[in-house]
Amino acid sequence: MKRGLLFIALLFASLVAQATEEAYEFDTPQQRLLFQTLTAELRCPMCQNQNIADSDAMISHDMRRKVYTLIKQGKNEAEIIDYMKSRYGDFIHYKPPVTPVTMWLWLAPILFSIVALLVVFLRRRTTPPEDMAAKLAKAEAMLEQDK
Repeated sequence: MKRGLLFIALLFASLVAQATEEAYEFDTPQQRLLFQTLTAELRCPMCQNQNIADSDAMISHDMRRKVYTLIKQGKNEAEIIDYMKSRYGDFIHYKPPVTPVTMWLWLAPILFSIVALLVVFLRRRTTPPEDMAAKLAKAEAMLEQDK
């Protein structure tokens, strides 16, 4: 009796798990490949560190359905990415466009490093080197004052 109930419970659990699985049917293998490529390239706006193919957030489910719908409507990769960018911003795509704003992300660390090196070299050049004997004499004078 217990085995029968356990079997029925496991059967229902597997049906529930199977019901949540998304099954998309495509007309051509190219459409399937485009879907897999796009879902790997688009970032989940909620998770931010996962693509929509791997994310289990509700917004990722919606985005996958929208990508599927757009593919079935005959849209190409660029049109789908443009649609997603217009809706969610450039952040949604793992390959953001090169703009003046994104150039600062690359140039700022380089410029900071150059300025830091200049400051170090200029400071080193302007400070006169002290003689070691003068340093020792100064240290001994300080020790004598403390006694």
